[in-house]
Amino acid sequence: MRGINKTILVGNAGKDPEYKELADGTPVVKLSLATTEVYRLKDNRVQADTQWHTVIAWRGLAGLINRYVKKGSLLYVEGRIRYRKYEDREKQTRVVCEIIASEVVMLDKKAVETRPGEPISGDEDPFG
Repeated sequence: MRGINKTILVGNAGKDPEYKELADGTPVVKLSLATTEVYRLKDNRVQADTQWHTVIAWRGLAGLINRYVKKGSLLYVEGRIRYRKYEDREKQTRVVCEIIASEVVMLDKKAVETRPGEPISGDEDPFG
């Protein structure tokens, strides 16, 4: 039986996207996305818990995100979770969790050149 790896996040971009092209010309963008859960404690105080997510988008979707998304943009992100290992400069093995985006919807009222709520869909991760 096949598994399901799908995640949906709604949050704000923590900074402008980081866009680059790989050696073969493939565009990729890295985006920091904050999601905040607000709840009430037993003593009636309000508590907020913010989680930061790394979102990766490839090819056409990367270009669209780079063009339209800015720090603070409210986004709906749909994709899959990927854990990746790498070795840092000190030769320590690190593990990172990334969301590989398959769809992004801008929820801002101030989405300038695209209509709010219009999906920005793109290509999947070419390596996954």
